[in-house]
Amino acid sequence: MPVHVMLFDAGSDQEGIHSLELNGRTVVLLFEDRDDAERYAGLLEAQDFPVPTVEPLDREEMELFCSQAGYEARFVPAGFLPQSAEDRLLIAPPERNMDVAKWQEQQAAETAESSGDPSLEAFRRQLEGLL
Repeated sequence: MPVHVMLFDAGSDQEGIHSLELNGRTVVLLFEDRDDAERYAGLLEAQDFPVPTVEPLDREEMELFCSQAGYEARFVPAGFLPQSAEDRLLIAPPERNMDVAKWQEQQAAETAESSGDPSLEAFRRQLEGLL
């Protein structure tokens, strides 16, 4: 079953997946409905965040990827209605976001550090294979 995720710099060496930090956990949103993912991406853009690309990917593969990366995959069903403050973050991004410039610098540093690590390279290829 496909889900829709938000990717930044899709297809590049700096590719990243949108995630949230919730109570010390890194959460990746897996939207059932593409329109919900597109709306969320638009809300990020309204906050001057770079606009992510919404990509359909296999749910099982994304859940496996998240598990292996130490992330929590959170499925957002079509018509989802939040029941708590944390649930609201699944349909609208927080008002404060991570500084993207620092994220890109961190990604570049991690890429340079990982260039010799075969397990990280294999993991990167696995993520690229999901696209």
